[in-house]
Order: sequence, then C-alpha cells, then structure tokens
Amino acid sequence: MKNLEIYVHIPFCVRKCGYCDFLSAPADQDTQEKYVQALEREIRGRAEEYREYQVPTVFIGGGTPSLLGPERMGRLLDTMGCCYRILPGAEITMEANPCTVDYDSLVQYRKAGVSRLSLGLQSSWDEELRALGRIHTWQQFLDTYGAAAAAGFAHINVDLMSGLPGQTPGSYETTLKRVAELEPGPEHISAYSLILEEGTAFAERYGAGELLLPNEETERELYGLTKHILREYGYQRYEISNYAKEGCECRHNVGYWTRENYLGFGIGAASLVENVRFRNGDSLQAYLEEPLGQREQEHKLTVAEQMEEFMFLGLRLTAGIREQDFSDTFHCVPEQVYGEAICRHVAQGLLAWHSSVAGRYLHLTDRGLDLANYVMADFLDPLVV
Repeated sequence: MKNLEIYVHIPFCVRKCGYCDFLSAPADQDTQEKYVQALEREIRGRAEEYREYQVPTVFIGGGTPSLLGPERMGRLLDTMGCCYRILPGAEITMEANPCTVDYDSLVQYRKAGVSRLSLGLQSSWDEELRALGRIHTWQQFLDTYGAAAAAGFAHINVDLMSGLPGQTPGSYETTLKRVAELEPGPEHISAYSLILEEGTAFAERYGAGELLLPNEETERELYGLTKHILREYGYQRYEISNYAKEGCECRHNVGYWTRENYLGFGIGAASLVENVRFRNGDSLQAYLEEPLGQREQEHKLTVAEQMEEFMFLGLRLTAGIREQDFSDTFHCVPEQVYGEAICRHVAQGLLAWHSSVAGRYLHLTDRGLDLANYVMADFLDPLVV
C-alpha cells in the first residue's frame, strides 16, 4: 500500500507579522468554526479517492493552528482517522505559538492525537521579537515550552530566524545557545534566514529605507554560527535549514524532499499525488461555501520535471540523493542526464559522491550547501534519455 502524507492549512493568526507572506490573517470564532466545518467536509469528501493509501504523517500548519483550540483540533483529527488509514505511530505535528496554548490545552492536544509540537520562537531577545511583530516574549516562550514538556510532548521543534532587524552575531549566538540548552532539550531546531517577500510590510519598509537589516557579511557570519553552535550541542544538520538529534528528523518534511505523495486540505493547500501537482484556491469565502470545488492549477509533471524535482529537492538533504533511487525511478543513472553539471560541481568542490552499505549517494559538500541555489540551478531542464 502506498503512502500519502496529509497537510492541513489553518489560515488564522492573532496578528500578521511584518515579514509573513503566508496565507493567514486574524479571524473571529464564528469564522474559525465555519472553516473547521468546511475542512471536515473536504476531508470526508476526498476520502474515497484515496482509500488505497496509508498515512504515515499529518502536519497541521498555518497561520497558527493552536488558535483553533483542542476541541476543534480533535474533531479534525477524528475525522481524518475515520476517513483515512492513519498508521499506528504516525507523526502528527501541530504548529503553535507561545501565548496561544497552556498546560491544560496542551494536555488536550496530546489526547486528541498530536504527537509533535512545532513552536515558533524566532529569537530569545524581546527587542528582536518586537521588531518582528511577534505576540510573545522570551519568558512566555519558556513558560510554553515548560508546559509542553510537562504535558508529555517528547517531540518538540523550535523555529528560529536569523538576519533580523537589530540582530548581531552576539545576540544570535545567545539565542542558539539558550535554545540548545533548554531542559529537556528540543529534539529538532529549524533555523531560517529572514527573506523579504514581495507584498509584506517588511519589504515595503525596506524599500522606503525604514528597515535596517544586517549586511551580507554579517548574514554569512550568522549562517556560520548556526552550523557550528548547533553541531557543538549534538544537532545534526540533515537539511539546509533543519537540525535534529540523531533519529529525530521531521518525517513529514523529509517526505516533501523525497517527493512522497502528499494531500493538502484547506485554502491554498498544495498537493502532489502520483506526479500530479494541484492546489486549492486562496479565497476563504469560496472555500467556506464549497470546499470540494477549490482544486485548481492541476499539472501532470513531465519526466523532465520529475527529474528536476528529484534533484533539487533531494539535494536539500545533507545525505543527498541515492543513485539507486534515481535509477529505480527513471531507469537511468544521474550522470546520463546531468553528467556535465555533476562533473563541474564535483571539480569545484560543491558536490561529492559517497558510498555506504545502502548504496552510492550524490550530495552537496559543506561549501556546496552554502551555495545551494547556484548548484541547483544547473539541475533544471534536463536532457531526457
């Protein structure tokens, strides 16, 4: 039986952060309830189409999914459990922000079936949090983290950001160490660089000269700090922006990078099933009225496009791409399609081959990870053999 990961998008937040370009906005309780009812209709309505699949992971993202509360979250998970083959021991992740959960609600989320919590911290400095527009302080994060551990969450991810307004190498180093030294320590840390996305408040302020960000040299220093400090604390970098204790990688996200089938529910949610990509529309009102009528942008990937995705998604993983997996999928080896690009980047020290008992792998070197976008650009538009 084939695997099918599930993603559920919750588009609600307390307040829109200045850097955020996600499909999210504040909403009242009535709107949230109507949205959950629409999600339940979509989840049930798609079930027959995917009855031959089993579900190893569920990821509930947003927005701030924890705003729904345990009762609504429990309804969604119950609906999924009744309609889909959720595997025993499935990884079920919910994103949450400090100030939106407490010990009692976290206990209820655990009872509802959430097994993994992803907490949005971003920084341990209150002035940096205020600059981002976050709704919490460092102390409130600590309270939330402690409550999550006390409620029985053994699987916790903490999100961090670098390149923030007013951030220095010293302040970022302190944030990294404070998080790595939490007790009990988080098993997973996601560390992203701030990106100015078009249409966000940050992009507008930067364009008007009103937002001061670290320069390129400082950003490189921050990037280096992430790698070195988290390694010192026992976190293994398994993807460009993700670090985990041994065996604690996010199974759901690894599925994205290895092109596992996944099905998205909710507005704007994307899907990939049997090499067909599609997504739901962005209109909340249209979704509330007819959640099963929102599928759009359906595209059957060509073999060339599948190869492109296989390479530029798989190379995000530090383990790289297993030659045998490429061969099993496309009936040729990578060098037959990308030989020139592979040879050039190996010669430049950006790509390398390594062998293990599992086979031969092509992976980015440490320097290659620093220049990942440059390398991956050469794996577009392959010559299909």
